[in-house]
Amino acid sequence: MRLGVLDVGSNTVHLLVVDAHPGARPLPAHSHKADLRLAQLLDEAGAIGPDGVDLLIATVRDALQAAEDKGVEDLLPFATSAVREATNADDVLARVRTETGVDLQVLTGAEEARLTFLAARRWFGWSAGKLLVLDIGGGSLEIAYGIDEEPDAAASLPLGAGRLTSAWLPTDPADPADVRALRRHVRAQIARTVGEFSRFGSPDHVVATSKTFKQLARLAGAARSTEGLYVQRELKRKSLEDWVPRLAAMTTAERAELPGVSEGRAGQLLAGALVAEGVMDLFGVESVEVCPWALREGVILRRLDHLPADSSPSGV
Repeated sequence: MRLGVLDVGSNTVHLLVVDAHPGARPLPAHSHKADLRLAQLLDEAGAIGPDGVDLLIATVRDALQAAEDKGVEDLLPFATSAVREATNADDVLARVRTETGVDLQVLTGAEEARLTFLAARRWFGWSAGKLLVLDIGGGSLEIAYGIDEEPDAAASLPLGAGRLTSAWLPTDPADPADVRALRRHVRAQIARTVGEFSRFGSPDHVVATSKTFKQLARLAGAARSTEGLYVQRELKRKSLEDWVPRLAAMTTAERAELPGVSEGRAGQLLAGALVAEGVMDLFGVESVEVCPWALREGVILRRLDHLPADSSPSGV
């Protein structure tokens, strides 16, 4: 069957189309994305303004047309932290449903962490042992740990790269005092969660997902995306510690010139790097391996798990 996952995230609205059936790995067939940056469209009251909602509806319509063009039989639409935490979330979801027919399912932070963990577990397999999975999104940081397909511990913190950039780094280049203040904030938030995970012992394998980690790994010398999914890519903490002050001294335009850094993500890369450095340091992680699969693949895998082997899709 051909499945589509419509991910309304804090940075992008991303339609991923895959060919899949129970027992097989989903094969990517098409990707359609738009940089919406919902996390940065919240007003002072924490609501998504009328212009932002109009833009979201138009973007969802474009994604629906792309899904139809590619023959998607079953669409799995969901939203993450930007919509989840908007003070007018119910109104936004109702307008999207009324004007597009799409019923966005809002994932909790814990659900995000669990589904991302499932994707990493399926990618690396049982031989990876106890996994610690780290994911930095636009609105939140997810951490999950476990030896099975369901993590023993999962946490979601409001430490997304887009959110932190808007709230803490208003100038370009960043003011050194703002960078220090953000560093303190990030580490204080992460430190509160370490005990919840440390009681389970040391992980056998530490995995990182998300565009932020992929870009940081590329800066540190990891293979280009054009070299394929199956090339091992890692990010060492020492390399990251070397890059953080360099990123802090750069303008957004200068970061956009770095290898592997997209123009749309350059502005929030410093905040993402501070979160990555903080979580690796406080969890005692020297190196992470970048996983090609993340939340969207987790949603697909969970959907397939609930289909009988000979079934056909029957709707969202």
